[in-house]
Amino acid sequence: MCICIHCHYVDRCETYHAVEMQHEQPHLTDTPNFLPEQPEINVNIRNGGKEMEWDVVGCASFVEERDKWARLRPGELVPT
Repeated sequence: MCICIHCHYVDRCETYHAVEMQHEQPHLTDTPNFLPEQPEINVNIRNGGKEMEWDVVGCASFVEERDKWARLRPGELVPT
């Protein structure tokens, strides 16, 4: 699971913006202005390379804010 959903910077982060693009999801912002330090991304490749799942699993800039993503998108399913 992507740690970004519990990060204070999720709605401003350039790395999370890129993850949204990879997953073809709507952006929390069109103009991210926060460049995180040392994000670590796992890319899982499935179905013979036809599907890719990106998850941020570590980040030196991570500041925990539980359920921040859910508060920004009330009523939507939280990405897993």
